Amino acid sequence: MKKKGLKTFFHNLLIAVLAIIWLIPIVWLLFTSFSSYDGINTSSFFPEEWSIKHYVQLFQPDTVAQFPRWFLNTFVIACCTCVISTMFILMVAYATSVMRFKARKPLMNVAVILNLFPGMLSMIAVYFVLKMFNLTNNHLGLIMVYSASSGLGYLIAKGFFDTVPRALCEAAKIDGCSESKIFFKMILPLSRPIIVYTVISSFLVPWMDFVYAKIILNAGISSKYTVAIGLYRMLDKSLINQYFTLFCAAGIVISIPISALFVLMQKFYVEGVTGGAVKG
Repeated sequence: MKKKGLKTFFHNLLIAVLAIIWLIPIVWLLFTSFSSYDGINTSSFFPEEWSIKHYVQLFQPDTVAQFPRWFLNTFVIACCTCVISTMFILMVAYATSVMRFKARKPLMNVAVILNLFPGMLSMIAVYFVLKMFNLTNNHLGLIMVYSASSGLGYLIAKGFFDTVPRALCEAAKIDGCSESKIFFKMILPLSRPIIVYTVISSFLVPWMDFVYAKIILNAGISSKYTVAIGLYRMLDKSLINQYFTLFCAAGIVISIPISALFVLMQKFYVEGVTGGAVKG
C-alpha cells in the first residue's frame, strides 16, 4: 500500500509539473494582453502598468489590424466547413457501419491508408487545382479544401454507430423505411454525443489552421485574411514593436468562443470520444 501511495504521489506530481509548464505561456499571454506597453516586455513576467486599451483597440480596426473582419471571415469559414464536414463524416460513418456493399471493406482500407499520409503533402497540388478554377484568394476555395476530405475522418463516428442496436434498423426496414429515413429519424436522434464531437472537431480545423489559409489567401488582401494569418502579420519584424500586445489580446479573444463551446459541450464530447472508441 505504501509503495502504491508513493507511486500515485509521484504520478500526480509529474502531472502537476507538466500542467504548470503548459500553463505558463498561456498565463503570460493573458497578463501581457493587459499591459499598457505596445511591444514585447522581457524585463518582467507581470506588466509594469496595467491597461485594457488593447482590447478596446482590437475593435477599432486600422490599416494593419482588422480583427473584427478577420474574426468574421474565420467564423463564416468555420461554420460552413463545420456543417459540410459534419454531414460528410456522419453519412460515411453510417454507410460503413450499417450498410453492406461489395466495395465497403476496400474503401475503408483505402481511407485508413490515406489518413496515414499528412495532408500537407498535397497542398501544392491542391493550390494549383484551385488556381486553375480561379478559387485562390477566395473563401469558397478554403471551405472546399477543409471539407473535401473530411469524410475520411469517419472512424470514430463509425465506432459510435456500431454501438447502436442493429435490431432497430432491421425493424425500421421491415416497416418500409428507406436508408435516409433510418439515418435522419432514428440514428441521428440517438447519436447526440458523436454529433457534438464531430461538430466541435470540424469547427476547430478552420478555426486554428494557418498553413492552408496562408497558401490559398496569398494575395496580401488584409480584408480577406483569417484570424491566423492576420495575427501572424502582426508579428512581422516591422510591426511587432507596435502590435505585439494587441496580438496577445487578440489571442485571448479568439480562444474565448471555442473554450466556452468545449465547457458547454464537454459531457457530450467525452461521450462521443469514448463511445466511438468501443469498436472504431
